[in-house]
Amino acid sequence: RTQRQGLQVRSTTYQEQIDELELQLENVIAEIPENASVNEWEEKSVRLISRIERLGLINLAAIEEFEKLEERKTYLDEQNQDLVNALNALEAAISKIDQDTKEMFKEAYDSINQKFQDLFPKVFNGGKASLEQTTNDLLETGVLIMAQPPGKRNSSIHLLSGGEKALTAISLIFSIFQLNSAPFCMLDEVDAPLDDVNVSRFCSLVKEMVQTIQFVFVTHNKLTMEIAEQLIGITMQEAGVSRIVTVDIDTAVALAGADAK
Repeated sequence: RTQRQGLQVRSTTYQEQIDELELQLENVIAEIPENASVNEWEEKSVRLISRIERLGLINLAAIEEFEKLEERKTYLDEQNQDLVNALNALEAAISKIDQDTKEMFKEAYDSINQKFQDLFPKVFNGGKASLEQTTNDLLETGVLIMAQPPGKRNSSIHLLSGGEKALTAISLIFSIFQLNSAPFCMLDEVDAPLDDVNVSRFCSLVKEMVQTIQFVFVTHNKLTMEIAEQLIGITMQEAGVSRIVTVDIDTAVALAGADAK
């Protein structure tokens, strides 16, 4: 009788625990394996209790902290995604700019190179010249000027004389002007290192291009002055006093002709 009462008490206790967990006894019985033993389940229960005890005290604020950290993580994820999207857009823009730059550079380079090859023989009355890239990367490449005046081997512009360098540079500058013509071109004593023969070639080139470009040049060479339409000089008749003197060539020639008559 005592044993039965003890079992009834245990049964009542188990029923209360089942009720507290809001479980149905029939469902619990159905989930228990047929080969389950009390000793085995008690050992599992002891192990679980031991593991729970090792976890220590429950942090009641953990849920609130978790929610705050989760909200913070969501915000940072959104910010990170915005940065990733901006980075992708920037990389796409850079790629587009690089591609457009390569195409524009290649087009301008080929055009200038062709005009340079055509103009150089006119300036030197023969020979040949060209532009060469230092690398295949159009964004990083440099440009070499290869020039071969008449009677000389093909070489870099650094190996030419001063006059040859000046004429080669003039040829290149005028080639660029032909690609993208400007309203006027100013030359500052570019004929200084040239002899009379090369000055005549330079003047012929200027006469040819003066149809589309207005030239303003500083010079001390008489041959170059002869092709000018207007001369502007600086004179100092008195010490420390500068004066501008202008001469219209056509007017001067007309006056000279009238005086001769």
